[in-house]
Formats: sequence, structure tokens, C-alpha cells
Amino acid sequence: MAAEDSRAVPAPEALATGLCDGCIHAAGLLPRGGCRPGDTCIRAHSGRQIDRFLRLHRDEAEHYLGDLFWERRAIAARYAPVERIGTLMHDPDEVVRRVVAERIPVEQLPGMVRDPDREVRLSVAARLPATDLGALLKDPDYLIRVTLARRLPHGQLARLARDPEREVRKAVAQRLPPFALYTLADDAEAEIRAIVAARGLPETAADLLQDPEWWVRLAAVHNAPPETLAPLLNDPEAEVREAVRHRLQDPGPNSGGMPPHAIPSPHSTQSTSKDGS
Repeated sequence: MAAEDSRAVPAPEALATGLCDGCIHAAGLLPRGGCRPGDTCIRAHSGRQIDRFLRLHRDEAEHYLGDLFWERRAIAARYAPVERIGTLMHDPDEVVRRVVAERIPVEQLPGMVRDPDREVRLSVAARLPATDLGALLKDPDYLIRVTLARRLPHGQLARLARDPEREVRKAVAQRLPPFALYTLADDAEAEIRAIVAARGLPETAADLLQDPEWWVRLAAVHNAPPETLAPLLNDPEAEVREAVRHRLQDPGPNSGGMPPHAIPSPHSTQSTSKDGS
């Protein structure tokens, strides 16, 4: 009982700064231990203390959605009834809007697709129904477009196939159906051409057997029709020559088709011929 009473006594620093003076909870929650200055306090300028208070008293959260302190509004938006936080979609503080974007019903998200904050738009892009993602196709931030490339229906992915950012095109290459990957066979980035060589139709892979990057050719060898491989028995790279010999010895349908996680790259595969082999 003594410990419970000690919680009801405002801390000296709270009295000195006036945290409890005039607080509407001082008469009700404070004597019961429902709040504690320095630990669980809605008036503190401490996110942790505010969060502890509203986590314990969620029914109070909606009363702080219009508070002058941005962090208090943001935390209140986390705990208030979701139907009450739509008024904060255009809050002047981006942290508040980020909370809102993570919680409001998806049918309200189109109202935030032009938010100036990238993190807000990322939440919108991650939650919008796939059929509504077209509104973000021209977003200036490449991370938003990468998110779209990972979520768009296959029929709309081609709209990002010529995106100026490599990571966007890479995400497209990892998802496009094999029959459509020919559109990226001439990509400027070898990493993307290697994905095309590994995932595309065999005839697309055959077109990449003469690629200037040896590790793109290696990916193509695993996927191209066996009858197209003989010229690469004289490839300058030993690893490519070895892959060709293996495929020609075992040309069955299960001998190719390099899985996406095994696609070679200059970071994961070393060329043995450069060491003199």
C-alpha cells in the first residue's frame, strides 16, 4: 500500500515545472496511480512518457489529436479510434501524417498520394490496393517506384521497364513474366540483363549468349536452348566454358533454368580465367 501511495505524490521536478499544476488528470488519475510525472505523463515533453500514458488510457487519445505539440498529436493518432484520425491527413508535421498513413482505411489513402514526405508516400504505396497504384507511377522518389514495381499487377509492370533508376528496373525484371522479359534484354545494366538471361524465355536467353559481360553469358548458358551453346565452348571465360560443357552433356529440361537466387554477378562470382586458367 505504501508503494501505491508513493506513486500518487507528484515528483519534485514535476511540481517545480508545473506539470501537474492545472492538469485535468491531477485530481482523478494521479491519486490512483494512473499517471506519474517523470514516468507516465501526458503533459511531459517526452515521447516515452506520453506513449505510456496513452497506452494505459486509450480513451483519452482522441482528446489530444489537436494538441499544439506535434509529438503528442502523433502518439495520440496511434491510439485514437481510426475513424477520428482522418482530420490529420494534412497535419503540418510529417511524423503525424506518417502515423495517419499507416492507420487510416485504404479507401482514404488516395488523398495522401501527393504528400511531400517520402515516408508518408511509402506507407501509401505499401497499402494502396494494387488497382490504385497507378497514381504513384510518376513519383519523383525512386523508392516509391521500387515499391510499385514489387506490387503492381503484371499487366502494368511494363510501364516501369524504362524507368531511369536501376533498382526500379531490377524489381521489374524480377517480376515480369518470362515472355515479356525481352523488353529488358538490352538494358544498360548488366545485372538486369543477367536476370533477363536467367528468367526469360530460352530464345531471349540465346540472344544474350554474346553479351559483353561474361556473367550475363553464364546466366544465359543455363537457360538458352542447348543447340545454341556450341560457340561458347571457346568462350574466353573458363566458368562459361564449363557451364556449356555441363549443359551439352546433360541437355534435358531440368539442366538449365538458373534459379533467381543463383544469378551470377561480379560481386558473387569470380572469373577463373583471369587468374591464368
